[in-house]
Amino acid sequence: MLKDGTYAAWFKTPLGNGTGIAHVADRKIWSRDSIMTYSGTCEVDGDRFTAIVTLKRHTEGHATVFGADDLTLRLDGTCLGKIARYVGTSGQVPGVLLQGTLILNEQQPRARGERAGTKIRPF
Repeated sequence: MLKDGTYAAWFKTPLGNGTGIAHVADRKIWSRDSIMTYSGTCEVDGDRFTAIVTLKRHTEGHATVFGADDLTLRLDGTCLGKIARYVGTSGQVPGVLLQGTLILNEQQPRARGERAGTKIRPF
């Protein structure tokens, strides 16, 4: 099941590849990489999920992995444990298939009395 949380994201098309950080919470998904922002909604049904994601360029630079900006993607994937795999398509760039992987970041629980950025040290 695709859980709420923060994921490392890796994706590719025949035109290129990229990485980023993706967030999932309350049936919403959003992300950002060096040139694009991504936002949308997702539905989870057991181990399968679908998402509709809007892509917008935020910074000039290299071409996107689609060779186009400002797209809407449909993602279809499965999630087993901490790893989700998906494929994506966009009507704006027919025939270009996106393949991707999301890896859930599970932070280690803090030691009792530990605050963010600090560690308890013995005297």
